Parts: sequence; structure tokens; C-alpha cells
Amino acid sequence: MDMLASVLVGQPIHILAVAGVVLVGHFLLRVSGFGSERHPRALLVVVAIWVSYAAWEWLVVTLTPEANIRVDLLLIWPVLLVTTVWMLFRSLR
Repeated sequence: MDMLASVLVGQPIHILAVAGVVLVGHFLLRVSGFGSERHPRALLVVVAIWVSYAAWEWLVVTLTPEANIRVDLLLIWPVLLVTTVWMLFRSLR
């Protein structure tokens, strides 16, 4: 968990990279022809929440760089995890 925190917390560029990877996955599902029986648009929800998280991290880093106790992550990370897993499952089933 410490490694995940060092990669994502305070690193909006890394978070946008995750959103970019999911967006590429969305386009690959649409182009590959598997999109007819799957729901690749569900991945756009994942992209939207990751971009929102990147914007939030950018605001935190910009406005309060001295914030070392991040209670907001107790709410944000579970929402990110559950939504990402659910939408990945939905798009690939």
C-alpha cells in the first residue's frame, strides 16, 4: 500500500497516465469487434473518475502543499477501487 501511495498521492501526472491506459483499453475494445457483445463505454466512467481524482490531487498539491495527513483518501480510494473493478468487469463480461 505504501508503494501505491508513493506513486499516486501528489502525482497528478501518474493518475492521468492510469486514465490514459484505460482510455486506450476503451478504444481497443471498440475497434477489436468485441464491443458488440461487451460494454466498452463503461470504461469511460473509469476514465472520468480517474481524471477527476487527478484534478483533485492537482488542487491539493497546488493549494495545500503542506498537507501531510490526507483523510480525503479514505473516501476517494475505495470509491476509485470499487468503481474501477466494477466497470472493468462490466466492460469485459
